[in-house]
Amino acid sequence: MSRFIFSFIIYFALWVGFTTSLNGQELFAGGLVALIMALLTAKEFSEEGLENLTPHKIFYAFLYMFVFLWEMVKANVDVAKRVVQPKIPLNPGIVEVPTQLKSNPAKLALANSITLTPGTLTVDIIEDKLYIHWIDVKSEDPKKTFEHISSTFEKYIKEIFE
Repeated sequence: MSRFIFSFIIYFALWVGFTTSLNGQELFAGGLVALIMALLTAKEFSEEGLENLTPHKIFYAFLYMFVFLWEMVKANVDVAKRVVQPKIPLNPGIVEVPTQLKSNPAKLALANSITLTPGTLTVDIIEDKLYIHWIDVKSEDPKKTFEHISSTFEKYIKEIFE
């Protein structure tokens, strides 16, 4: 039951967030869609259920939104500069980025965060390593690639998912 309630809350929150409407009809439709989705996916959606909604995790998820947006702005500016000024050298390549995250949902969140940031694309995740296509490889040393690409994301994701 905890998984179902957690799934319903998340789906409904996403509905409200995407529609940005508090109209009664919109809320009813969102509740109905969230109910159906929760019935269909609650078992696969979460292992912990409502245990995920601790104040600590919610706080770090809220902070993470701002961290992610800031990193996305910085990456967009970097890629835009490379488009406008083609003289800026590109050094593309695939690098290995180690992660200390243990749970699959945490690794997935990290991989998606990296992929959504312009200039990087997660190609594969194997055990505790992510393989990232990077528009400008600054180092092939895994410790340095971790610092450049994923360290900012990982410290927040660890608090949210583990």
